[in-house]
Amino acid sequence: MKTLSLCGKWRMTGNGFDCEGTIPGSLYSFLLDAGLMEDPYYRDNEFKAFALTHHDYVFEKRFDFEKDAHTHLLRFEGLDTFCDIELNGNDIAHTDDMHVTYEFDVTDALLSGENVLRVTCREIHTYIKKKHKELPLYNGILALAGFGYIRKAHCMLGWDWGPYLPDMGIWRAVSLITKDSARITDFKIEQKHEQGKVFLTPLVTADASTEMRVTVICPDGKTQYTIPANQMWEVPNPELWWPRGLGEQPLYTVRAELIDENGVCDATERRIGLRTLNLIREKDKWGVSFTHECNGVRFFAMGADYIPEDNILSRCSQERSKQLLTLCADANFNAIRVWGGGYYPENYFFDICDELGLVVFFDLAFACTLYYPDEKMLANIKTEVRQNLERLRHHPSIAVICGNNEVEHCNARRGGMSITDRCIPVNIELFEEVIADIAEEVCPEIPYIHTSPITIGRFVDPRNENFGDTHYWDVWHQNKPFAEYRNHHFRYLSEFGFQSFPSEKTIQAITLPEDRNIFSRVMEKHQRNTGANGKIINYLSQTYLYPNDFGTLIYASQLLQAEAMLYGVEHIRRERGSCMGTLYWQLNDIWPTASWSSIDYYGRLKALHYYAKRFYSPVLLSCAEVGETTTRPYVIMEPDYYDYETKAQLSVTNDTRETVNGEVFAYLRDNCGNILKTYRQTVTVAPFSVLTLDEVDFCKTDVLNHYYSYELIVGGEIVSEGSVLFTAPKHFKFKDPELQARIEDDEIVISAKNYAKSVEIDSPDCDMILSDNYFDINAGEKRVKILKGEPKMLRLRSVYDIR
Repeated sequence: MKTLSLCGKWRMTGNGFDCEGTIPGSLYSFLLDAGLMEDPYYRDNEFKAFALTHHDYVFEKRFDFEKDAHTHLLRFEGLDTFCDIELNGNDIAHTDDMHVTYEFDVTDALLSGENVLRVTCREIHTYIKKKHKELPLYNGILALAGFGYIRKAHCMLGWDWGPYLPDMGIWRAVSLITKDSARITDFKIEQKHEQGKVFLTPLVTADASTEMRVTVICPDGKTQYTIPANQMWEVPNPELWWPRGLGEQPLYTVRAELIDENGVCDATERRIGLRTLNLIREKDKWGVSFTHECNGVRFFAMGADYIPEDNILSRCSQERSKQLLTLCADANFNAIRVWGGGYYPENYFFDICDELGLVVFFDLAFACTLYYPDEKMLANIKTEVRQNLERLRHHPSIAVICGNNEVEHCNARRGGMSITDRCIPVNIELFEEVIADIAEEVCPEIPYIHTSPITIGRFVDPRNENFGDTHYWDVWHQNKPFAEYRNHHFRYLSEFGFQSFPSEKTIQAITLPEDRNIFSRVMEKHQRNTGANGKIINYLSQTYLYPNDFGTLIYASQLLQAEAMLYGVEHIRRERGSCMGTLYWQLNDIWPTASWSSIDYYGRLKALHYYAKRFYSPVLLSCAEVGETTTRPYVIMEPDYYDYETKAQLSVTNDTRETVNGEVFAYLRDNCGNILKTYRQTVTVAPFSVLTLDEVDFCKTDVLNHYYSYELIVGGEIVSEGSVLFTAPKHFKFKDPELQARIEDDEIVISAKNYAKSVEIDSPDCDMILSDNYFDINAGEKRVKILKGEPKMLRLRSVYDIR
């Protein structure tokens, strides 16, 4: 087999443009690289960029080739989306699925000498408008009407966090294959685990009879074994792969080769981990469980929901994904959910998850609408699902394959709509039969669920919190207070979230000074959840004093988001056993915007991501407090503000394989940080368990001047700590902490004279990543490591400054 890459320099024409660019690439990448369009993310340029997509564009490649007597295949690994392909004036094919890899026999069309390959990308708008008019499907997430009628990453057509930028082009590699030998058509590696032994069966399929050779390279990169193809083989001294926090992630490379008289004529390889990874769905006293189990160990999933990293796909890269996912690992994640409204990620995305021990809740590319495919679209879907599962099934990180995101949750019999009733049987068949059957055939070892949140099937009771995973949005969309999380007892929470604005530097990068008001036209155009900027202000008014400047408003919004997720996650981790996972919405952004993300488009960490590192600590000390804000949320008390309970109950959650022996110290303090009462308890917490301590009654303490701090010490070190108020922060009588900072080598030393809550360390001259940020200080000093950046100047804020 010989392969000629056709990537690199191409020419694009259409709509008055004529320029060169690089493939993989797109309309937007070509025009941006040629300086022929403005950044579509800047201010309101999105709408000029959107208008460009209403035209057709031709991508052309000229290449020399010496044709021989063999078969020649033209291979496209990603065409977006309606594309007509011509080679030397010969019509080759029309494609209409962004998620499919295409191969075409072009032997007859190929010339010796110069060849001209043209791909005409057609606009999608006429088609989806026509289909939507014929049969309008539900669209509650601000995407272009009719988005479900085409197999294109749905979020490119707009979402409640993404722009209307339906780019078009050749988004993955192009090549010309000369088929001069046998070829591997399928390579699957089956595992069998039995009584501590591991057996591999490398199943190699070729399109012609020839000698096969399989080599296994052990995790040390040195030890190798040549084993027979299509036969079971016992792995000597098997090293098991584990999710992050439970063990190491050793990876074996398995290489398959075809041998003919000239040597190796075709080869492929997979990198695997030896493990079992099951989804436990058992009836119990709470309902039906939803628990990941690796190598017989059931574990609590901690992570977030991942969306595409950029709307312009050529900007995505392995390096960028590695940085993003490493930030997840550094924040104690052990899981990530690939959301279904994007595209099937690159192989390298899953390679990184394999290396980092991040188990993947993997949605297929369907989301938030009913589907009504014709025969051709259904055939595309079958091909798309099969191809991508065959491509990705070997990754040890994949914990569950999910047919779609919220198809039932969003659409379950919406008021008896005739259109919905007409479509529901089609979707039942698609996700519970057609795709389920493909998954069972291609990768039966990976658990499959037909939708998230999971239901018992057939669109019955999709919002049941006791049956499996749940998407819970009453905190945020229904304006309920953070304490509402404590009224729910989920089994696995795979979506829940709260919005904030991105960092001030990010806002400065996409705005002019006159835009920097959250209700300006530009700021509202970078907010896709209807009325959400006002919602942030509504929640802010219940929690903090009104900020006196734009930067402090941004800071306050990020604290709101972080505190909301803290409330939810800590509550759920205290219920470990009945609930076995939290994946907050969302990890990242597709463009610079106000959203639910914990890391913004430019890779800057919001307060939430630092909070996540603490609330996802494998050993967590958390507090369920009772006070003014929990008994009567956000209501100003009568003059006798002692007329309600003030209590606190601490819990130690141990999500490790070791027993934790330590001491819990808790303190009632005044607003200067002075200790009024001390509580101390020695604790022993079994692996994978929660120890709940006795509730402490403060006998109606002065909630305006007193707060509660706590810490867990193991082996002489603080492993988890925090503090809580018994009133809304806007009512607490903070004293000026007189924050000071100094830089000592790779550390920042923060000092406070009084209690300081949610201390932010920022630098105007660089982007920093720190070992901790947005933390509480009970007066005194705290040292923080500088992990990235070389700050010369520092800027400090705390809740005291929100005024």
